[in-house]
Amino acid sequence: MTGRGEIARGIVDGNRYMVLATADADGRPWASPVYFAHEGYREFFWVSSPEVTHSRNIAVRPEVGISVFDSSVPISTGQAVYVAGAAGEVVDEAAAARALEVFSRRSVEHGGRVWTLDDVRGDSGIRLYRAVADGHSMLAKDGKPDHRVPVDPLRP
Repeated sequence: MTGRGEIARGIVDGNRYMVLATADADGRPWASPVYFAHEGYREFFWVSSPEVTHSRNIAVRPEVGISVFDSSVPISTGQAVYVAGAAGEVVDEAAAARALEVFSRRSVEHGGRVWTLDDVRGDSGIRLYRAVADGHSMLAKDGKPDHRVPVDPLRP
């Protein structure tokens, strides 16, 4: 039998986009699909313009929600990993270099390119962001509607 942790890893590793949920200073919600990479299922990285809604929201309210799911599965068979955490722009150069290694590795695996510090600095119009998870959950699949249970992707 497959454990929840293994299922969670499969979902995160098997999908290229996550839905990033943010809110502005007044609490008005916003959801954005973003291409992502992760490190250890706890750190999630993406690149975005600092001018887009989700980036502006993170600048004033760092709390985020993330969901990763496969939208191609048949109705009533889907499963998702839900993540709560805090996000922000990666401004420290050493941290950015490490994050870009993670992001670039996944980008190249999916037919993309290697990203450099120059790509996310200066006049590029793009910045590197990171969310750190403080909790993961999944649907229990126990017959109760929308019954979520904690999951640790690093455990079986």
